[in-house]
Amino acid sequence: MSKVVLAMSGGVDSSVAVELLRREGWEIVGVFMRHGIQLSEEVHRRKHGCCSEEDAADAQKVADRYGIPLHILDFHEEFTQIVEYFVDEYLHCRTPNPCIVCNAKLKFGKLFDFAKSIGAKKVATGHYARIRDGKIFRGVDATKDQSYVLHRIQPRYLNHLLFPVGEFHKTEIRQLAEEMGLHVAGKKDSQEICFVPNDDHAQFVRDYVFQKTGKYPSTTGHFVTTSGQDLGPHEGLERYTIGQRKGLRLAFREPHYVLRLDAETGEVLLGTHEELACQDLVATQANWLIPTPEKPFSCQIKIRYRTPAVQAEVTPLPGGCFQARLQSPLYGIAPGQAAVCYDGDHLLGGAWLCGKLPLPIV
Repeated sequence: MSKVVLAMSGGVDSSVAVELLRREGWEIVGVFMRHGIQLSEEVHRRKHGCCSEEDAADAQKVADRYGIPLHILDFHEEFTQIVEYFVDEYLHCRTPNPCIVCNAKLKFGKLFDFAKSIGAKKVATGHYARIRDGKIFRGVDATKDQSYVLHRIQPRYLNHLLFPVGEFHKTEIRQLAEEMGLHVAGKKDSQEICFVPNDDHAQFVRDYVFQKTGKYPSTTGHFVTTSGQDLGPHEGLERYTIGQRKGLRLAFREPHYVLRLDAETGEVLLGTHEELACQDLVATQANWLIPTPEKPFSCQIKIRYRTPAVQAEVTPLPGGCFQARLQSPLYGIAPGQAAVCYDGDHLLGGAWLCGKLPLPIV
């Protein structure tokens, strides 16, 4: 019997994965990853994250039911680096995606280190994605597909991954959980960043900087329009994201959106929906799950987890960068987001957006 390390979050997906792996004859070793970020008891009760004490207890109940070991791994030091990345991105007017970084550094980084230490050849998670012949594909359930957040996995791990729930729809997984009598069958999915109380990103950034330095970050500045009009002061750059329309507290004859944030001047550039459109983008630090492309190629690109992919022509550039010309415009492209490439359902890889053309790169 071969050994597999399963990341158990205490949610329904990884809990059902235990049963699916058991049916395939695997010797399962469960792992719960503790991030060590201190949240209040009230926040823990309200949050639907993946690393709380309640989640740990749920994972332990499932492990006990199946008689499998569950190791609690403390990743406080590594997770602190992810939090600092999150804060730094906001302070530099980029849009962070800590779940992608967490997958790359922890779930498919440190987990493989642990697997190696106990002689396990495979690592499994509850992600909605599929792995075949060393390639990652979208999950069967298009509404839950999580391949987007997996694009930074190191290629050397591809032949050692298992995604047991990726061949199922979410409704089927919940039905299986009910049939199995799992207590987490109706548990809500994690929808928030696990270390951000109340899902208030801006306040978290401000509080984190204050705790580190004893003062709040100075990110104030002015709203300006593309015509050069100064509309007065705003509440701080960390409170705005590219593509945002609501919460600006300004009145216009037609809707205006955040087009760009400037960390140097403190300006929040506002414009119309048409001015938000983009058909050309530049991305850097590419991670390819295929042989590194050297010539232009066609694919589909997603810039957000929940937005559809669009057809694009990608041109590789020196230094692990690429430029992409989109067949149809996308709206709200922001530095820091991930541009993820697909060939149909096949995940090719991706990179971090560093800007769009022709607007200057922030």
